[in-house]
Amino acid sequence: MPQEQPHQEPVLLPREPIHRFIQPLNSFLHVEAASGVVLLLCAVAALAAANSGFSEQFLAFWKTPVGFAAGDFHFEHSLKHWINDGLMAIFFFVIGLEVKREIALGELQDFRRAALPLAAALGGMVIPAAMYLTMQFGEAGAHGWGIPMATDIAFVVGCMAVLGRRVPPALRVVLLSLAIVDDIGAILVIAFGYTEALHWGWLFMGLAGIGVVMLMQRLGVRSMGMYTIIGAAIWLGFHESGIHATIAGVALGMLTPARPYLESGVGGELFRQASDMIHGGDWEGKGHGPEKVRAYRRITRETISPLEYLIYTLHPWVAFVIMPVFALANAGVPFEPADVVSPVAVAVILGLAVGKPLGILLLSWLSAKLGLAQLPGGVGWRHVAGGGFLAGIGFTMALFITGLAFTDADLLRSAKVGVLTGSLISAVLGMAILASAGRPASE
Repeated sequence: MPQEQPHQEPVLLPREPIHRFIQPLNSFLHVEAASGVVLLLCAVAALAAANSGFSEQFLAFWKTPVGFAAGDFHFEHSLKHWINDGLMAIFFFVIGLEVKREIALGELQDFRRAALPLAAALGGMVIPAAMYLTMQFGEAGAHGWGIPMATDIAFVVGCMAVLGRRVPPALRVVLLSLAIVDDIGAILVIAFGYTEALHWGWLFMGLAGIGVVMLMQRLGVRSMGMYTIIGAAIWLGFHESGIHATIAGVALGMLTPARPYLESGVGGELFRQASDMIHGGDWEGKGHGPEKVRAYRRITRETISPLEYLIYTLHPWVAFVIMPVFALANAGVPFEPADVVSPVAVAVILGLAVGKPLGILLLSWLSAKLGLAQLPGGVGWRHVAGGGFLAGIGFTMALFITGLAFTDADLLRSAKVGVLTGSLISAVLGMAILASAGRPASE
């Protein structure tokens, strides 16, 4: 997920001792490579713990039942389930926000600019899935066809940050746009490929909740609290319906307005009025202060879009809490070296490390040959190949789909080993190719 720029506090605010700790932390949370590094450390820690002497205790911890009861209604699941279906719904909400931003304001709003990442993403989804199915057709592992289709943008951004100026800026834009399209594909795969039984009553509740959100928007309701309550009801409806609950997060993200409620010039007028009031001595009049502060805070907040505000607010929580916790709960897989060459693991590895770059390169070349797209300035075919290998880092979404595809312990273990191994191979090859690619002579 793209990172925002570090936030700078207004100079008029007094500096407190706590700021000595908050400011460096805030800067760290907005370093592009930082989220990838934290995610990698959590994955390594989970893998080490699952293959240590504390393996049983570590794996049992994620099976701890957590829930509540209200009358005859009991809602209890394992801690891992709450992470994968609850916390990850927030992750998918942010994905929905970023998809909406790219479609409304970013690269995907213009077909000429979107053609290359669209074609590359299509190839990067179809070829890996076809390669996996070719190897697993008719076998017990065939249901895992969606595993090698996804790209983990956190690791991709981290790898590009490590390479620095060796990665052309235009390639970063292409890969970020490709990852957004990849996410759309993964969402469709989860919704249609891994939904088994439907409970229509609960589904109607979720869809009715979406209708309520749309009605609230038309009525001009601006309360985040109200939307959060309705969003929780939508999540419950989807969760109990049989459609994966994370789809509720995507739907809410896509419904979030991409335009601010007030024009940006209103902010300047607001501060002028506040200044006049303060200097006129009416600021602390009886009953005026709290009321005016609340009104001014609301007006200031409405000068940026809900979409932009939520991405900025939630991104650090997703990147540095939700995704690392997901890695701790899902990357811990006890394995033997022989698991790497199991049929399912090999199919996943080849899908990620061969099918992904092959599909991206092939469809990119074909779209350019047909005149539908063209390489941006400073990007050569070697860069596209290197970026294609980086896109084979499937970690978060691939592990997520693995958990949906398999319940058998052996298949689940083999697929996870394949994801970890294939992602590692893709990262090494992608960085090596980009490091040696240099820059095209035309740049």
